[in-house]
Amino acid sequence: MTQTRWKQLTEWPLTASAVLFLATYAIEVLAQLEGAPQRVAETIINLTWLIFVVDYIVTLTLAEERWRWFYRHLFDLAVIALPALRPLRLLRLVTLVRILQGRAGSAFRGRVATYVATTTALLIFVASLAILDTERHAPGALITTFGDALWWAFVTITTVGYGDLYPITATGRLIAAGVMLGGIALIGVVTATLASWIVENVAKRDVESQAATQREVAELEDEIRLLRSELGRP
Repeated sequence: MTQTRWKQLTEWPLTASAVLFLATYAIEVLAQLEGAPQRVAETIINLTWLIFVVDYIVTLTLAEERWRWFYRHLFDLAVIALPALRPLRLLRLVTLVRILQGRAGSAFRGRVATYVATTTALLIFVASLAILDTERHAPGALITTFGDALWWAFVTITTVGYGDLYPITATGRLIAAGVMLGGIALIGVVTATLASWIVENVAKRDVESQAATQREVAELEDEIRLLRSELGRP
């Protein structure tokens, strides 16, 4: 089996696992589960995480140049190796958008806009859950409700940063750094997409203008030839 074939076979199962992980993690954080419900939630989270571990190992094994693939996917290794980064694996949900969209979106910018919107919403939601889970019970915490966490994630990812709410724990600040970097990257994608749209439209108008000029020149040459023939000139 090739690596490409493995990815095709596991695309939907991994997406379903990511959705299940997100739902379980959200319920655990928002409902503040305890006792047996919490143990069930932790079991589901661990099982879904194990699925991603197996996927990483199999993908690495099937790679033609394993060391090269390994160095190029250090982030994937960090995601499955560091529990604090596990929620980032939910970015695999973006593949769901690609599956549903398929070949329907012929314009590249349309697909980029869909990916950016989906990724932004997902990142804000996951960051809100993560920061609330981290900060809620810390002494002197400012982010103690999901509403506060959602507001903090929104102003952070947009790089506004009012400063009314901020994390006080080391893990919370690590999450904040990731959200800031994600926000900058998303803004960069939006800016690049808008710039490409402007450049393409300007180029299209230049082509249309040149075509119109060529048509006018051709028509003028035809008129000159017709005039010469009427005057009996060679």
